[in-house]
Amino acid sequence: MTGDVTMSDSFDLEALRAAFTMESCTPPSSPIHPGEILREEFLAPLGLSAGATAKALGLPRSRIERIVKKEIGISTDTALRLARLFRTTPDFWTNLQARYERETLLAEIGPELDRIEPVAKAA
Repeated sequence: MTGDVTMSDSFDLEALRAAFTMESCTPPSSPIHPGEILREEFLAPLGLSAGATAKALGLPRSRIERIVKKEIGISTDTALRLARLFRTTPDFWTNLQARYERETLLAEIGPELDRIEPVAKAA
């Protein structure tokens, strides 16, 4: 067949490997708050207000407003409710929160962590 494409014709493996450097795979320079994900990936596309979302969740409107304004984080209680409403998992929301907290704190105490000597492995 004259139209066959071989692996070498479709891409250069070495060029592909070179494109995926650690620098190109690093996370954004500032941590993403889970409230931003809630606002941009769920509320806005679905046309939901903080008030309508809070009502559906059985929560105070101010809690959802404060989350999307990045003033407070997502508690386990809120994660359970958001998971039910948006058909995600509670872990989706708690992992977003944990990652945000970890990245924020790492930026804050990174130099202090660098001074900690790991314990030697037992023989």
